[in-house]
Amino acid sequence: MSNYLAIATITATLQRILQASIQGDVDGARVTTLQPRQVGNGTPETGINLFLYQVKRNNAFGNIDTATHRVKANIVKRQSALDLHYIVSCYGNETELEPQRLLGSVVRIFNDRPTVSLDVVQATIADPSFRFLAEADLAEQIQQLNVCPLDLSLDDLSKVWSVFFQAPYLLSAIYKVTVVTIEGEEALPKALPVRDRKLGGVVAFPHQPVVESVQPQTGKLDPILATSTLIIRGRNLESASTLIRIGEAQLAPLQCSSTEITASLADIPPGMLWAGAQGIQVSHQIPLGTTLTEGTNNVESNLAPFVLRPTIEQVRFESRSRSGDDYCTGILTVRVDVRVSIKQRVILILNEWSIETALAYQFAAPPREMETDTIEIPLEKVKSGDYLLRLQIDGAESILEIDTDPASATFDWFAAPKVRLV
Repeated sequence: MSNYLAIATITATLQRILQASIQGDVDGARVTTLQPRQVGNGTPETGINLFLYQVKRNNAFGNIDTATHRVKANIVKRQSALDLHYIVSCYGNETELEPQRLLGSVVRIFNDRPTVSLDVVQATIADPSFRFLAEADLAEQIQQLNVCPLDLSLDDLSKVWSVFFQAPYLLSAIYKVTVVTIEGEEALPKALPVRDRKLGGVVAFPHQPVVESVQPQTGKLDPILATSTLIIRGRNLESASTLIRIGEAQLAPLQCSSTEITASLADIPPGMLWAGAQGIQVSHQIPLGTTLTEGTNNVESNLAPFVLRPTIEQVRFESRSRSGDDYCTGILTVRVDVRVSIKQRVILILNEWSIETALAYQFAAPPREMETDTIEIPLEKVKSGDYLLRLQIDGAESILEIDTDPASATFDWFAAPKVRLV
């Protein structure tokens, strides 16, 4: 989010970027920001003119100015998201093809730098040549600033010059900068928060459990594996009989309180856990004699998601052929500690274990006819050598082990799981 100086700051930033590029390509070239009809009236004989000719609302953020957003001071303000359209005109000595050389320089710089970095914006604001931008805060905008070329038909381009600019045509290119967000200054009124949630009378399950978060006991940023101990946090989690459900599996908690449950996935019988996205629920068993709808005997929480990552337990490579240029073909068999369903997508990732320029490969596993924990993946024309391997199952990726032995020559390297392909 930025203030009213955002549009001018973008124009000044693009001017500085172009000036730094073209002055080394064409001697004496300068970048101006004039109306195209004013080119030639006091401008350099050779140069580029950068002109903002259209401002449009950004389609992706089309409703941002009707929504409310929190900022650091907890004030709610309106915002507008804009796309800026610029026409970049090149002029100079046609005999020496200066306009074409300048246009090539423009295309190169925006191709190499399709995004406007915050450092460049800050340098523009601090430039003494742009003292009028001293209060700009575009560098604090969260959304990334992208520069991309646009194609205009010859008919549209001729209309822009003859009708809009009313000036002789100059060799030009059109670029769009997206997205610039401008925040208003007036804070909108904000209602008081909801103090409590009541349904106005007796409800069937006034103490229904609510799961707010699921994370491994080792830390919220650590992966969840089939051997992990989970910390489930929420409200109303404790009851006389509490169970945890993950798919078709049921699990008794190790510890349970009203706001936190500890449970170990290792207690789930083998073959009942699946890799990928999972849903977890807390279920309260209701004793007989309570007034429930006939046929029900428990109250369940909301379904909370988490991602279960597989662990590679065994790897075997069966070579089928070997070419003279030290490349091999064969079948790699990988066994994991979770089940893989028929419809799940499995990707094998191989990274050569080398300090040189290491090769990397990806192979998709063929469709399976049954649920299994063992995947066979055909490899074709892979350079012989040692490889670290990972398995992605519906995006859930197995983890690599790190050598933690300080005396080892490969200390702090990824060390396993590893396979030799020969």
